[in-house]
Amino acid sequence: MTAPKMTAAVIGKNLRALADPARAAHAQRYFKTGKGEYGEGDRFLGIRVPVLRAQVRRCGDMALEEIQKLLQSAMHEERLFALLLMVRQFAKGDAEQQAALYRLYLHNTQRINNWDLVDSSAHKIVGRYLESRDRKILYQLACSASIWERRIAVISTFHFIARRQFDDALKLATLLLGDEEDLIHKAVGWMLRAIGDLDFAAEQTFLQAHYKTMPRTMLRYAIEKFPDKLRKQYLAGTV
Repeated sequence: MTAPKMTAAVIGKNLRALADPARAAHAQRYFKTGKGEYGEGDRFLGIRVPVLRAQVRRCGDMALEEIQKLLQSAMHEERLFALLLMVRQFAKGDAEQQAALYRLYLHNTQRINNWDLVDSSAHKIVGRYLESRDRKILYQLACSASIWERRIAVISTFHFIARRQFDDALKLATLLLGDEEDLIHKAVGWMLRAIGDLDFAAEQTFLQAHYKTMPRTMLRYAIEKFPDKLRKQYLAGTV
């Protein structure tokens, strides 16, 4: 029997029933929601991600118009629910539905506005959609004034990296070497580390060209799994 279509209003009601004020207060500190911080103004219900994923699995079909409503929510978990549902629908969808989800994602990047929202979805929607398509949109996003659009560009390449396609990740890493945001440094370093997991020489080649001038956080993330001696040499600038 097919599950009934769900609405944003029903999902919102269900999620509010799961709210935990103490956990919400902790999340607001953890995700830096204070004035001047990267998540300024974000609001939380206080729902753990495994619980949220379980709710997504129980959800029936949902129209894109209803997903759009959840993406516009002031509540972080409602936006995360929408993104996790989009990932689920994308994985199961045909080419037409995947294209519609991709477009919905890019039309709502202003609501994909914290690192967990980006990291749980960008490579599984944008990266996957662009696997056999022109990827110039990633370079446009990487030049955006929005930290979240720049992070979407970087994290999207995780899909390519898993398929041993490193070129775009390395080009974006080079483009973002001068980025001022720590969250971008971390994202780029993470992708470099992922490349090294599959091809240590490819990561080393990039690092040899850039490690002395790249942001320290980016370097630390990139070399996190290196043998201790080599890692210390990179940090000391003596490789």
